[in-house]
Amino acid sequence: MNLHMSRRFFNLRTVKWCGGVVSMVDQTKLPGRIVYVKCRTVREVARAIKSMVVRGAPAIGVAAAMGLALAAYRSRAKSREALLDELESASSILKSTRPTAVNLFWAISEIMEVARVSPGGVEEVKEAIVKRSIQMAEEDVKANMRIGEYGSTLISDGDTVLTHCNAGALATVGYGTALAPIRTSISQGKSVKVYATETRPRLQGARLTAFELLTDKIPVTLITDGMVGYAMSRGLIRKVIVGADRIVLDGVFNKIGTYTIAVAAKYHNIPFYVAAPTSTFDPSRTSESVKIEERDPKEVTHILNVRIVPKGVEVLNPAFDLTPINLVDAIITDRGIIHRPDQKSISKFMEGIG
Repeated sequence: MNLHMSRRFFNLRTVKWCGGVVSMVDQTKLPGRIVYVKCRTVREVARAIKSMVVRGAPAIGVAAAMGLALAAYRSRAKSREALLDELESASSILKSTRPTAVNLFWAISEIMEVARVSPGGVEEVKEAIVKRSIQMAEEDVKANMRIGEYGSTLISDGDTVLTHCNAGALATVGYGTALAPIRTSISQGKSVKVYATETRPRLQGARLTAFELLTDKIPVTLITDGMVGYAMSRGLIRKVIVGADRIVLDGVFNKIGTYTIAVAAKYHNIPFYVAAPTSTFDPSRTSESVKIEERDPKEVTHILNVRIVPKGVEVLNPAFDLTPINLVDAIITDRGIIHRPDQKSISKFMEGIG
């Protein structure tokens, strides 16, 4: 499989390790300015995750891994046991930031396993943790490019694809998940246009996805979330590709509004695809056991710090929703495509790569 694209796409690295500092693109400042935040402690990484300086399930996972690498790098522990205790405390801080995206918990588990099994003394364990966190970032980009290769087989020349929220390079270390098949298809010479939802309340589609696609000179049309049904009914949409924050046996957790789009796509007989790396799968769970993050009501009541809602109005602000698995036509992963997914096929797929 060719992972070397002939065309250079959006090449910011969202999260990277810089000799004892974790550098992140501050996504709260986009599209106006490209600003980098430098984190030197695990608490600074946790704040960046919670405040959505870094967001997107794969990017959050790598950020958490590098947060633990910072904890190890700066530790003054004299024994392996003391270092492990410090890392457990750091893990708890990171786990408390955002409850829904499984990549965060997967990445923490990966790093803690490295800490437990690495041979040698304290310094060797520290070095192994830092090395693994950097490796995870590199693996993320390669996985996304494989998602692009597999997903491009589902995209035809002339397709118009709808995407929701931001599942591009900014939601990962680089290249993206839902945008990967689009980028790869264009690299192959196909003509592809994109419709991007604005994605209320934080406007990741308007601020981030439109920014990425415009930068890459990929034709993009922005619509409000409420215009999806209209666009589909007019024949403007041929495919839907979204990302995922957690894939369980009976459904997909993704940005709020995804479920509504899936229902509309089913009604209009439009293929609905989910693109995500295997680290986003949580096959030990079903949907009722997953906590959906509730965020600050101010995200809904204010735009650019200006209140648009009368004081006293109650606000419901879930960050994610669940799309039942029977509304998903295929899941595009870095290990292949699961067509017509169900609990049995998801379990079998994960057993096959385990």
